[in-house]
Amino acid sequence: MTTDLTTPVAIRVLPAPGADRVRAVARRAGLSCAPGHDPRALTVIVAGDAEHALRGVRGPGPLVLVCDGVTRTGLLLALRSGAVVLRSVELSEDTLTAAVRRAGRPHQSIPYPVLSQLLAGSREHGDRWPPSGVPTTLTGRQVSVLRLMAEGHANADIARLLSCSEHTVKNVVHEVMSRLQARNRAHAVARAVRLGLV
Repeated sequence: MTTDLTTPVAIRVLPAPGADRVRAVARRAGLSCAPGHDPRALTVIVAGDAEHALRGVRGPGPLVLVCDGVTRTGLLLALRSGAVVLRSVELSEDTLTAAVRRAGRPHQSIPYPVLSQLLAGSREHGDRWPPSGVPTTLTGRQVSVLRLMAEGHANADIARLLSCSEHTVKNVVHEVMSRLQARNRAHAVARAVRLGLV
């Protein structure tokens, strides 16, 4: 199997039960496992659930969480931290490579099954929605940019598709994130979907 990863070029699997299995899958997928604490490597955390995996995580850098179980709360925490979650039962060369690719991108997209799970439980669990201060309308340009963000397009691609400058796209993304009180692009898309704005 070949990979076309650009960054990061290596992964660092933290010691945990199940870490050896992840390392073996990574080697079969052609991903190199960095020794020690290589700051350039993408970190992979193996844990029972996403909440447990994210406890005590410090420092910058992309994360992939390989978890036995994933709750809605765990998915939200992962989304807010910019981590990509992969269920242990779905672990394969292809799924690990895809998760590493997504985590290594500066602006991730949210896979539909993950987004669907996040949205399905919001009212069932008594979440207040929308949060106070979050608008329920956006401009046409903001909606267009959000839709393209949801498809995983980077700013340069969005600018080309909307026939505007990359600087304009950056400004619109900043406005959208501010209006939706979002921590990152993925969070902005999730909020916009839950509000029915895209």
